Amino acid sequence: MEKIGKRFQGKVAIVTASTQGIGFSIAERIGGEGAAVVISSRKQKNVDEAVEKLRSKGIEVLGVVCHVSNAEHRKNLVERTVQKYGKIDVIVSNAAANPSVDSILETKESVLDKLWEINVKASILLLQDASPHMQKGSSVVLISSITGFNPPQGMSMYGVTKTALFGLTKALAAEMAPNTRVNCVAPGFVPTHFADFITRTEEMRKSLEEKTLLNRLGKTEDMAAATAFLASDDAAYITGETLVVAGGMPSRL
Repeated sequence: MEKIGKRFQGKVAIVTASTQGIGFSIAERIGGEGAAVVISSRKQKNVDEAVEKLRSKGIEVLGVVCHVSNAEHRKNLVERTVQKYGKIDVIVSNAAANPSVDSILETKESVLDKLWEINVKASILLLQDASPHMQKGSSVVLISSITGFNPPQGMSMYGVTKTALFGLTKALAAEMAPNTRVNCVAPGFVPTHFADFITRTEEMRKSLEEKTLLNRLGKTEDMAAATAFLASDDAAYITGETLVVAGGMPSRL
């Protein structure tokens, strides 16, 4: 982080589900490069702690409680951002849920609804609220997953919702052009609180590491660097694309 540039000087970025894990690292990276970042998650305590950490690094930050499937919360997130900073330049939609390890045909309807609601629909509804405030040259990054290319057992319906984000990226890129670019990051396996199953056993960890070419799991910073690139003007001629950040783990040709 010592030598990072200032690609986001004067920019305003909203990152959802950003008080820990990948979301927090993205907020830290984009904020470290000069953006005012608006972070959010469901619990006030988590928001306060994350704001404190980012401030201590000299980052300009606003923390808002936001459960992405709550319409009032989403509106409030956008309104408070615009009240305080006057505009929105970057939106990173990172919130996701994986409430079940059941096979698709055994997944309860309420769980299917929750997966669709948080992993796909919330991004659309947030952008409906935010897009009128987005600047010319702004950008959106959706955080998907390598599981979207080949949904694994135990995460199959989650994977399917992540597949939907690839299509959503293409559709939104067409709809929001030419003023706003829309891209997607598909992380590989990154040990976080959200994905604690990865490190639950040494065996599980090893088997995942062996599936990568770089022989290691991803770090949240790896995901943040890729997201910051796509969100920045360094990617000014890239839209509608998905960048896989998975250490060479098989995804697509």
